This record gives sequence, C-alpha cells and structure tokens, in this order.
Amino acid sequence: MELSSLLKSLQLESPSDRGDPECPAAAAPPAEQVLSQVLLLFSAEGVSGSAKAGMVRDLRVLFEAADCQWLFGGCHPNVTPKLLEDLVSVLCHYAALPKQDSDIGGPPSNDDFYTTVADRTADIGLVFLSLLAKVEAIKGSRSLGDVMVRQVLPRCLGLIYIFAATHHAEKPWTSSRSRSIAQELLTLLVQVTGCGSVAEFLQGGSKDEEGRFAAVMGLLKPELTKETWKRNPATKHVFSWTLRQVTWPWLSPHLESVLAPSLLFSDDYQEENKILGVCCLHHIILNVPAADLNQFNRAQVVYHALYHHLYVREAQLIQVVLLCLLDLLLVLEKSPQRLSQELRAATPCHEVLQLVLTHMEAEHRLPLRRVYARNLPAFVKRLGILIAQHLKRLERVIVGYLEICDGPDEVARLGILETLKCTIQHVWPRMACRLAVLLKALLKMIWGVSTDGGLTPQPVKTALLHGATECLILLDHCSQGQVKILLEGIYHNCDNCSLRACIRQVQENT
Repeated sequence: MELSSLLKSLQLESPSDRGDPECPAAAAPPAEQVLSQVLLLFSAEGVSGSAKAGMVRDLRVLFEAADCQWLFGGCHPNVTPKLLEDLVSVLCHYAALPKQDSDIGGPPSNDDFYTTVADRTADIGLVFLSLLAKVEAIKGSRSLGDVMVRQVLPRCLGLIYIFAATHHAEKPWTSSRSRSIAQELLTLLVQVTGCGSVAEFLQGGSKDEEGRFAAVMGLLKPELTKETWKRNPATKHVFSWTLRQVTWPWLSPHLESVLAPSLLFSDDYQEENKILGVCCLHHIILNVPAADLNQFNRAQVVYHALYHHLYVREAQLIQVVLLCLLDLLLVLEKSPQRLSQELRAATPCHEVLQLVLTHMEAEHRLPLRRVYARNLPAFVKRLGILIAQHLKRLERVIVGYLEICDGPDEVARLGILETLKCTIQHVWPRMACRLAVLLKALLKMIWGVSTDGGLTPQPVKTALLHGATECLILLDHCSQGQVKILLEGIYHNCDNCSLRACIRQVQENT
C-alpha cells in the first residue's frame, strides 16, 4: 500500500485544508501499523528519489494531522521506541550527505548537488518539527507527556540533534531555508526536553543530572574512527560544535570519548583539520581537571602532539597551538620557579620557548612574526625570573624584531615591546650589561616611527612610542639612572620632536 493510500484510509488532510485538525476517523488502523508500513515503504529497494520525497511530504501531513491520542496512546504508548527510532534513523539516513570514497575530494562542488541536499534536508526537518510539535502539545498531559519524553523519545533525540547540528550552520551543503529549519528544530528539541539551552540539553541541568552528550557521542562514535571520519564532511563539524557546548565539570566523565577524535583531527595533514583538532584539545584542557588530564599520561600525549605542530609554517595554526600550549603547561608542570635547579631546564615551558625563539630568530614572514611576537610575553610571564636562561637568544630576537616594520598595525613590534618590558621587570639585575644594545635598538625604533611617512595610523605610532618610552624608563631604573645620563646629550643635539618628547618623559620620571 502506498503512503498516500494510507493517508486516505486515515481520512487525513492537511490542517490548511480543513477546519478541525483533531482526531482521524474512528476506524483508522493503529499508529504502529501505519508507521511500520511507512518504514517498510521507505526502506524498500528500487524506490526512486521523487517517490521518497513524496513520502516525506505525506509523512509530514500525517504527523501534522494525526490526533495525539491515536499517535501516542495512553499510559502504554501506541508506538514502540524501537519503531520510532528506526523511522527517524531511516529519515536521517535519507538526508545524510553521501559518503566520500577518499579524503582528498569532497562532495561534488556544483550548485545542483548542494541544492538537492539542502532541499531534502529541509523536508526531513519539517517532518521532525511536526513530530516534536505533537510531543510539545502533550507535555501537559501526565499520561502522554511523561511516557513520550522519558520512554519513547530518548532513543530519537540524539538522532534528531545530530541531524540539526549538521545543518544549523552555514556550510556548502546547507541553504538559508535548511539552516533556518535546523535552527528551529534545535530550539524545539531543547524546549520539548524542558531544557534552557543546547548546552543543558547535552550536559544536564545539574552535575548529578545526566545529559544526552553520552548518547550523542555513542551515535557519532562509528563515524569518528581513523578510517571513517573523513568519509562524511559534516562529522568533524558536528563533533567540534557539540564538544564546545559541554563545559566544566560535565566534560570530565566523557574525556576518553572526546580526546581520541580531537587528537585524530590534529594529526591530519590538512591545515583546516589540524586547527579544528587543536581547538578541540584546547577546549578539553580548559574544561577537564588537571588530575584527569595527567592520569595515564594523557597530558603528555597532548603535549607531544602540540609540540610537533610548532615546526609548521602556517600562522593560523601556530596561533592556536601556542594558546593551547600555554594552558596545557599549567597542567603539565608546577610553577617553574618552585622546581629544583636540576629540573628547571627540562620543563616543557623551557622546551617550547627555546624552540619558539629559534624559529623567531630566523623567521622572515610577517604573519608568523606577528603570531610569535603576540604570544611571547605570556611565556616570559610564565617563566618569570627563569627567563634569564634564554636572555642571550631573547635579546637577539628583541633587537631583530624592533628593527623591522611589520605593517600598519605593527603587531610584531608592539608584542616585542611588551616582551621587553616583562623581561626587564623579571630579570632587571641582568639588564645593565645589555643596556647599550637595547638602548640603541629602542632609540633607532623611535626615530624610525617618528619619521615614518607611510600608512601606519597615528594611534599605532603613539602606542609604539609609549611602549618604547616605558622600556626606557624601566631600563633607567634598573641601571641606576645611566639611561638619563646617556640620553642627556641626545636631547640637546636632536631636533626630532617625538624623540625629544620620549627622552623628556624618561628624564622627568622619578
């Protein structure tokens, strides 16, 4: 029997075609029989795409027009959880992106293909909206609402969530219509389950309340293996977005299930996947207790994976890796200042900084120089007085970066000035012997900035001059006034207003 014939036998019409959207005819067959027939027809081999599209539209009409009592029953549901789960699963499979045979190419990059996928997704989304709307309508009924939400729906909620998460954001396989329906579906899914947000839906309302994150990860697990994760281009995005919804302290019990996929993504050869994996690892580091991360040397595994990325030459990847490492170092080691002398040189923080300074010294590409310089002050603050072990190389990096203009925003030079300021504050007794080199570099930079007729905005120039002046004042303090003496002659023999203003500030500071 065709689905349209079933609808006629139920005497169901679209709500827009009749005034009373209530019960179907009294002689209508049981809901389980009807939905079983729908499932059988949809799963049959040889059914064309147009025929399935028609079935989807008919199923939407069925859910919209059917009476809640007929569809769901009383204290004992008319529709078994397994049947509803199978039906939702078949519909999700129908709307799923086609599997890729290789990790090199994606789905066909033509408009017709993506339009077809988006239209199909929108139609399936409307079916799920109709189903959830019926559930929302019976939430006030004790006999129906509790049974559906607690017994029948839990087996379907994870599938519907993954479907909505796949299509809610702007991707090649979505359209404005499919995104709007997916976002509406997420909202209704949260509402039906009595949650206030997607995060609460996944992690639960309190620490003792179990959310649905474990169920969602159980459904995603087969798609997140080394052999399968690239076959579906949406899998990594669904995992990443879902992971970011779950925070402290709810993420810790799921550490095993989320750490492996994140490491897998970060170990890929494509930069996009590496960045995605590192961002997932960073979220895990921030939201899982250090004790759990250190157990079974998990933190060490993550550290070695991130350290390996420091050898790449993509600025965007280096940026996320350095930020992730800075937070991971807090997990891996105690404060470096508290370690014994023999252990200090072997800490991960020293290893990372040594490699970063080595790369900075030889780096000529401006995007990478900006990334390194922007993150360098955090490493200096982390090591504190122990930065003295790296002073020789750090001095060369500071001088080299102060010499080169890196564009209108001057990110690199501003970062290096902040680095120099932090370094002086932490290891001021070591600055006197480096005074000549650093003073020359700072004065040269001030002169270059003040005479620059290029595109550098005035606020950026002001920030550079202010940063250089602060460094000169700090150098003067730790050299017991030698900077004031050395600048005295320059002040009287220089006609550059900006340089004279900086020197005046140094001389007036007490």
